[in-house]
Amino acid sequence: MTALSASKKNPQFDDPSPIVKGLNLPVKASTKIFAGGLIGVDSSGNAHPATTTAGGTVRVMGVSQEEVDNSAGAAGAKRVAVRRGAFSFKNSTAGDAIAAADVGAIVYAVDDNTVAKTDGGAGARKAAGACLGLDDDGNVIVEVGVHLG
Repeated sequence: MTALSASKKNPQFDDPSPIVKGLNLPVKASTKIFAGGLIGVDSSGNAHPATTTAGGTVRVMGVSQEEVDNSAGAAGAKRVAVRRGAFSFKNSTAGDAIAAADVGAIVYAVDDNTVAKTDGGAGARKAAGACLGLDDDGNVIVEVGVHLG
C-alpha cells in the first residue's frame, strides 16, 4: 500500500447505511438482554450482555436497542437489534476510572453498563470502543462498535 500524496474523496458512512450502524444478532441461549446495554458476542457469534466471565465476550458489537428475553430459549431462538455509535456508560472506580486525559484511548467493558481504563489484566475485559469524553456526571461517552481486536 502507498500513503496518500494528494487529497482524495473519502465518503463517511453514516446513519443512512444500515450495514454500518445497525445489526440484528442472534441471542445466546438462556440469556436476557436489557435495552441500552453493551452487547458482546461469544465465540459462536451469539449476542449477550458484555461480561468478563470465562466463555463470555469475545468482542463488543454495540448497544442493545431493545429488551430481549431468551431465558428459556436456545441460541438464536431470538434476535436483538444492536446499534453502533456514541453512547454513555458508567465509569469504573479507583485506579481503573477513566479521566479527561484518556480521551481518544481505548476503553474496556466491565459489564453491560460500565467501562474501564484497562483490560483488567490478561485481556479479561474486551475493548468497548474509543473514549470521546466524560459528561458532567462522570459518565464516559464511548464510540462503540469500533472493532479493535
